[in-house]
Amino acid sequence: MDFQLSDDQRALRSGMRDLLGAVFDRDRMRAAVERGGALDRALWRELGAAGFFALRLPEEDGGVGLGLPEAVLLFEEAGRALLPGPLVATHLAAGRVKGAAEGAAVVTAADGDRPVAHLAEADAVLAGGGPLDGEALRAFVAAARPVRSMDPLTPLHLPPPEPVAGPAVSAPERAPAYAGRLRYEAALLSAAEQLGSAVRTTEMAVQHARERQQFGAPIGSFQAVKHLCADMLARTEPARAAVYAAAVTGDPLEIAAAELLADEAAVRNARDCLQIHGGMGFTWEADVHLHLKRAWLRAATGLTEAEAEEELAAGLGAAPPRSGSSAAYGPGRSQAGGGA
Repeated sequence: MDFQLSDDQRALRSGMRDLLGAVFDRDRMRAAVERGGALDRALWRELGAAGFFALRLPEEDGGVGLGLPEAVLLFEEAGRALLPGPLVATHLAAGRVKGAAEGAAVVTAADGDRPVAHLAEADAVLAGGGPLDGEALRAFVAAARPVRSMDPLTPLHLPPPEPVAGPAVSAPERAPAYAGRLRYEAALLSAAEQLGSAVRTTEMAVQHARERQQFGAPIGSFQAVKHLCADMLARTEPARAAVYAAAVTGDPLEIAAAELLADEAAVRNARDCLQIHGGMGFTWEADVHLHLKRAWLRAATGLTEAEAEEELAAGLGAAPPRSGSSAAYGPGRSQAGGGA
């Protein structure tokens, strides 16, 4: 069985990396930071024209007709580039919210009582009872409260403490934004973004370790720095394997495991990258802190660490016993060749 990327998948990933390099380079990323994370509608439409949001819609519905593995590759590149915006929500809203597939609409998600990203700029909000737009959206936005975000590229609002009353609002906004299959797809796409960030911070750390001189030698020649870089790679590659495998199977337990590994890789790699950069890594001019803050924010939203661990624990409890395990023999029975 061959789990290598196909030529078409490699071309798709390369094309998205080239596109983001052209429309969201470091200068534009820094400009987005300076304007408080406000979305660039022209960039959003560029993504729509490239098929980012309509990737998994059937071709007869105006989409690209690809699957979850290909979506994971694009979201990995988005995470690598620190692309801002409610990418997951808009991608999942394609075909459900008018304009989402083309990038003409910005769609965010209200997931229970958790902060909502880019609410002020949203044309629709995915909520528990269905998308909110029009008068219902305006009432929801008016009742929400802006809060300070740890990520300067992701403005946040706290949802209203009580369901919004209004003629167009009958859905329970406090329910999870995603249910069933969509919940796990959202978690997997977020994990792919975390994977992309982990890859990028590893690259940044290795590059700095090669270029930075100390005591007449590159700091990458020092054993402590080598170990940090090696640990970063050792976290990134298992996370990559888990995310790619979960994209192929779509299994909820594999997605939960992929989310755990990707979150750990993104957060810990960013912290190690910051350490390798030394005092420079703490400065506003460096980009390392942006990856760390985004990784923290993603890890605290969607399928959180505690929720993923609960999913895995429940799955282990419900899994049938494997042949050869002590559980397979039932209570009071020992395996062949075992003790009394």
